[in-house]
This record gives sequence, C-alpha cells and structure tokens, in this order.
Amino acid sequence: MCGIVGYIGKRDVAPLLLEGLQRLEYRGYDSAGVVITSPKTPGLKMVKAKGRVRDLEARVPKRFAGTTGIAHTRWATHGAPSDENAHPHLDAENKVAVVHNGIIDNATDLRAKLVADGVEFLSETDTEVLTHLIARSQAPTLEEKVREALRLVEGTYGIAVLHADFTDRIVVARNGSPVVLGIGEKEMFVASDVAALVSHTRQVVTLDDGEMATIKADDFRTYTTEGSRTTASPTTVEWEAESYDMGGHDTYMHKEISEQVDAVDRVLRGRIDDRFSTVHLGGLNLDAREARTIRRVKILGCGTSYHAGLIGAGLIEELARIPADAEPASEFRYRNAVVDPDTLYVAVSQSGETYDALAAVQELKRKGARVLGVVNVVGSAIARETDGGVYVHAGPEVCVVSTKCFTNTVVAFALLALHLGRIRDLSVADGKRLIAGLRKLPDQIAEVLQQEGEIKKLAEEYAGAQSMMFIGRVRGYPVALEASLKLKEISYIHAEAYPASELKHGPLALIEPALPTVAIVPDDDLLEKNRAALEEIKARSGRILAVAHQEQEKADHTIVVPKNETELDPILMGIPLQLFAYHTALAMGRDIDKPRNLAKSVTVE
Repeated sequence: MCGIVGYIGKRDVAPLLLEGLQRLEYRGYDSAGVVITSPKTPGLKMVKAKGRVRDLEARVPKRFAGTTGIAHTRWATHGAPSDENAHPHLDAENKVAVVHNGIIDNATDLRAKLVADGVEFLSETDTEVLTHLIARSQAPTLEEKVREALRLVEGTYGIAVLHADFTDRIVVARNGSPVVLGIGEKEMFVASDVAALVSHTRQVVTLDDGEMATIKADDFRTYTTEGSRTTASPTTVEWEAESYDMGGHDTYMHKEISEQVDAVDRVLRGRIDDRFSTVHLGGLNLDAREARTIRRVKILGCGTSYHAGLIGAGLIEELARIPADAEPASEFRYRNAVVDPDTLYVAVSQSGETYDALAAVQELKRKGARVLGVVNVVGSAIARETDGGVYVHAGPEVCVVSTKCFTNTVVAFALLALHLGRIRDLSVADGKRLIAGLRKLPDQIAEVLQQEGEIKKLAEEYAGAQSMMFIGRVRGYPVALEASLKLKEISYIHAEAYPASELKHGPLALIEPALPTVAIVPDDDLLEKNRAALEEIKARSGRILAVAHQEQEKADHTIVVPKNETELDPILMGIPLQLFAYHTALAMGRDIDKPRNLAKSVTVE
C-alpha cells in the first residue's frame, strides 16, 4: 500500500523521482524518501521525511545530482510514520538501499538473528531486515545478493534495490505486490503503478509473482527468483498522462464523480448486441454450453468492490435465475470454504492487485475452480490469473475512495447478468428493456450531477451530525452500505448501514433527532414497505434524507433521481450519495483525496 518509483538513464534523476512520487501519493502518504547515485559519482545520497511528498521536496538540497535512483511514499505497517521509518532503508555501510511494498511475515525472527550477529537497526520496519540481508550476502553480483536474501524471507514484497558497487543497474522483484517496468529511449523506469510512468513512456512490462528484473539504461532482463530467464513482452498503457491530472477540479474525487457519464458510456461501448437483445463479453472465455452448467455464482471483493458484488449478485439472481451471493474476499480465503466445481467465482478489484482478492483467486485456482475477474486495470495480477473476465474501463482512479469505478463495476455486473440471463431463460423482451435502460444511464447520470448545488446545501446542513444511519431494502441495501462507507471514509463521521427491514430488530433504539437517517426509497414493489420504515423513524423524531424517485412526504429532504428499469435503479441511486459524502467532507475541511489511515491499493493484508 505504498508507492515505488525508480529511474536509470542520463537525465537528472531527483526531479523525475519526485514527480513520480507525486503521482503515486494516493498509494501512501505517511512519509517519503529518495536515494540517488551515478556511475560518475559513486556512493548513495539519501533524503527522507515524515509527511507528504511536498515535505520531502522541501528537504532535497539544490545540489542533489544523479542519474540513477529509487524513491518511495509510505503507508505505515511496521513502525509509526517518522523520518527513521521512511523508505529507502540503507545498510550500515551505506552501500545498499531498498524500497519495499508489502509485509515480511518472518521479519521479527530475522531481525533477532541479525541483532545477535551485531547488526544495528535504525528503524522499526520489516524492510530494513531485507536491506541488511542483501548487504551481508557474499554473492558476486547484485542479482545473486538479492536472490539470496529473498530466499530467507516469507511474505509479500515489491522491491527495488540500489547498490553503490553496481551503479549501472537497479534490481527489482515481485511477490504479491505490483512492480512495473517502463521502457524508454536509452532510459528505464520502474514503479508500483503505471501512473508514475505514463508521462515518460507507455511501453511497460508487468512482473509476475516470483519474478525479478534487472534494469539498465539501455536494457532490461527478467528472470525468476530461482534464476531462470523469463520472456517479457511489453504492452502499451491504455491511458495518457493527462488522465492522471486533476483537469481543473479542486480534488480528484470531484473529477472522478464528474467523469461517470463518459465512464459508463465506455463500459457499454461495443458490447451491446441488439440483434439478440444481449451483450458481447468476449473476454469471459465462457461459451454458452459452459454458462448453462453454472449452478451458483460466488462474488468476492473488498470494501467498495464487495458492495458492487452485492448488487451484482442480486442482478445475476434476478436476470439469470442463478443463485448468487457476495462475500468479503478477506473472509472467504480464511474460512476453508467448500469449492464447488459447478460454481462460477468472480473476483472484483479496482486495481486488480488487491491482495485479499488475489490470494482468494490463487486458492480457488489451486482447487480447480473457474474464476472470472471484474477489474479496472488492464494486465493487472487478477486479470492475468483468472480464466477470463470483464474490464470495467472506468479510467484511472486516483482518489483513495472509489466512485466512478464502483459505478462502472455495477454496470459491468449488469452486463454479465444480462449475458447469462439471455443464455438461460431471460426473454427477448426483457433483454430489449434492459438494453434500453443501460443506454439511458449516461444521460440520467448527467441529470443527477446537475443537482450538485442542492446536494451541497444538504450536505452542509447534515455535516454537524456525529453519526448517521443508512437504510435500504433488497436492491437498496448495498447502496446504503456503499454510501455509508463513502461518508465515513472521507468525512470521518460514524455511519452504519442496515436493511430497512431490520430497524425494529435493534437499530431503532438509536433513532433520535441527533441521528439523521439516509433512506434509499426506489419506486419498486417495496415502496410501501420503505415508506413504513420512514414512518417508524419519524414517530421517534428522527431526521430523514431520502434518495427516491419522487418526493417522500415523511422525509425532511428528498434527493430525486431519474427512474430507470427497476433492476438498474441502484446504479443511479448511489451517485447523489457520492456527492453528499464529498460535500459533507468538504464542509468539514477534510483532506478528501487522501483520507487518514487509508491508501488506494490494498496490496497487503
């Protein structure tokens, strides 16, 4: 959950590294550091700082020249944020520098052995263990030194290593945490995310788990941690550098909310088949005969992806009539679940690198399951390890909290459900109806976004609440869960979501004027049931903000959203609550793009 950047070539390296760290700051922002060297001036020069990249930049001296370097922005796991715990970490002789994403599980034991051998540690991190292991290796090459050290460690890592005796190269390795090589003209880059590379090159190589690479200014080679050569074919990054800029908005979150009209248009483009009232999803690698053998669908994701999976499971049950459910991937992988050969498993992840989801995929594949991926990042680990899947084409999402990717993921599930439904028993008429609804989504999202001014006023009115309740039934409940998560992530207001039907089974005890309730009230067959829940809240003097297709008499305020097909309504009902969370956090002066204690890509447990 951190950012790595590296460069080797002829250019002045420090500005390149700092620029890369700025682009990766959403992956971690507790502390940052940079170390550089040059064949002409051997030795390692390092600067580190607790805080943001701007704090590091203020410390970099004017005379800080070099042509090779690695840098890091940290999200703390081992050791509190501090100058000492910031990466890179050096050995005692200042010859070896390491930046590391991930967690070394056996760091405590290794540290104890090194201390017993007289090694003095300067930080509390697990990463420093790796630095000393590399430095103590007697192997003749940097590659072998790194390989020897990695044989001793257990856990996850994405690392980049500099050595003062080998200034013509950077050695990198991956196991569970992403590492990407960027191929330039007589220069090479390395990063944990292509966001740091796209302003310099769009030709990249993504390492697999258990793979290492050596990069030099004019060459690179990849190989396994055992030393066998591997074949790496560069791919072209889909997005331009401008896609990662703020584009005139005050925050990335606001930009990404506003991009949902175009994002949803992208996920639909080229996939609708009017002739057969269905959709094309060629990347599934699942023919009609195989699709008909599916007896159950299990969706796995974390956080926002899990909430999208809950909506997806409902869509699959409604449209394809296949039993479906969603579960947090972090729970599934530890409960020794029964893996059924007739079950289709679907892993959901914005980054395609979420560690818990990836670990679940690997366990399922080991047990012979068929696994699909629903991811945003082309060529990501989950995309590579699954049997097929659906790219959601939301575009780069830089804000730590997910908005447009959540919406596009739900639309992708609607496409998958329609595809499976039309293979099974969904009628042509229903297929046409749903396709018409999907096509209306971009314009209807634009309608919702036009209400931002009114939603901002409501957010400012509710921003003083200490806690909020979110409720919804069936299709509305996952919307309530996601809206609750958004509010707590960026405003730090305590929020809980419950099925509206569960109010009288406990949560009703919390209702009072100081606890506002946000209610999801679509015009569907449960409308009167939802209105009855509003009556229960008003009878106890609770304040209500409703998100509905028409004004709700019992609500203090109503955000009215356009009506689509009943199955697709959750897609639209979540968007005003993204704006509500955004403007609540803004009114409270929060750092919206970088909420405390959180990072974008959760690549550790």
